[in-house]
Amino acid sequence: MITRLIKNRLFSLLFASISVINIALAGGDAAAGKTLFINNCASCHAKDMKSKLTGPALGGVEERWAAYPKSDLYAWVRNSQAMIAKGHPRATELWNAWKPTVMTSFTTLKDEEIDNIIAYVNQQYTGGGAKKEVAKTDAVAGEEGKDNNLVFYGSILAVLAFLMLLMAQLTARLNSIKYAAEGSEQRAKTLKDILTSKSVMTFVIFGLIVLGGYTTVNNAIAFGRQQGYAPEQPIKFSHATHAGQQKIDCQYCHDSARRSKHSSIPGTNTCMNCHAAVKVGSKYGTAEITKIYASIGFDPTTGKYIENYDKLSEEQVSSIYKKWIGDNYVSQKSLAALDKGGELLVNNQWEAIKTSLTNELKTKVQGPVEWTRIHSLPDHVYFNHAQHVSVGKVACQTCHGKVEAMEVMTQHAPLSMGWCINCHRQTDVKFADNDYYNTYKRYHDEIKNGTRESVKVEEVGGLECQKCHY
Repeated sequence: MITRLIKNRLFSLLFASISVINIALAGGDAAAGKTLFINNCASCHAKDMKSKLTGPALGGVEERWAAYPKSDLYAWVRNSQAMIAKGHPRATELWNAWKPTVMTSFTTLKDEEIDNIIAYVNQQYTGGGAKKEVAKTDAVAGEEGKDNNLVFYGSILAVLAFLMLLMAQLTARLNSIKYAAEGSEQRAKTLKDILTSKSVMTFVIFGLIVLGGYTTVNNAIAFGRQQGYAPEQPIKFSHATHAGQQKIDCQYCHDSARRSKHSSIPGTNTCMNCHAAVKVGSKYGTAEITKIYASIGFDPTTGKYIENYDKLSEEQVSSIYKKWIGDNYVSQKSLAALDKGGELLVNNQWEAIKTSLTNELKTKVQGPVEWTRIHSLPDHVYFNHAQHVSVGKVACQTCHGKVEAMEVMTQHAPLSMGWCINCHRQTDVKFADNDYYNTYKRYHDEIKNGTRESVKVEEVGGLECQKCHY
């Protein structure tokens, strides 16, 4: 009887510990919120929660909605346009600040899932997800950015394992006292006997199989993902300067995006449409633009293309562009000839040109610039830029983020299957003045008579497997 009472008490303590852990997580799970944020919010909102992107910075969102019931914030996330139509003050304020950009509706998100996203937003906004800086040492720098969730859940598992071992030890001890009191010759099980028993070993093996399976599948799903990838390019091309300051339309350079499956990298001839005249950059001077000239064979001094350029030796090529860099340096400094600083600048810029335009397989400066690809889908995935750009009227920033603010081009979206499917479920098809969708007469009629507000991409075949996996 006493043994049974003690066992029951131990089980009660174990379950109480689990309950305390669950209560601690009830305010919002930042780890779960991170996944939800990446899959639903990261395409429009900055991950630092402080910068403006396609949408506003999310840090401090609860404070800005504090004057209204939290149910209003949930309703805004699920269907912002409905709240704007009702004249909600905060919704109207946001719309006036960001129109005509329409926030995607997330009608399937539950209250607790929105709480999880907010928990992750608060963690990133306040810096709770990373170690605070103590000193600028290599050790501290290595610790920055680590996810504390791993430590948190590891500690929970350690506590639970300790409680289980303690319970097993006490059970063995109580059984030993019981057999001694009864005068039984049966030997009480030791802790080793319990831990090596068939039932415990079966449970451990099953747990390892589940953990191994989960890890394998999770890693397989994430294989090849490179959100945030921002490689160094052979030429320091700034989208912030070209698309932001100079307002050059994306499709001027990436012309094939509107008429082809691919949004191909523009050739050097496209660059020369402007840089035959613009010869000195606003940020890097001659350093980066000269790489364009050296690759295509344009002499910026004479303003003409060089004949038989591909047959020139490296010495002949270097003399042309060193002269251009040196002449530009002299004109800027108003010197009669190059000083030591000028010679160093000329030589450094030429070495950078050679490094950027040559490699183990391409040994000559002459020839196309070999850019590093950033966005890459698996071979079994079909994606057509023209379908989205010309037919769907999708803005480039929807998938690529606020490119016009990027000094270094970065992969903005996860480009995962779930991310694409969520977009197709939530995005309205632009039926108005779009002849491509004239065949959907029933949908047009339903919109006219008021029985339908909009048509989602999924309703015109956007979730059919063969559309993307042919």
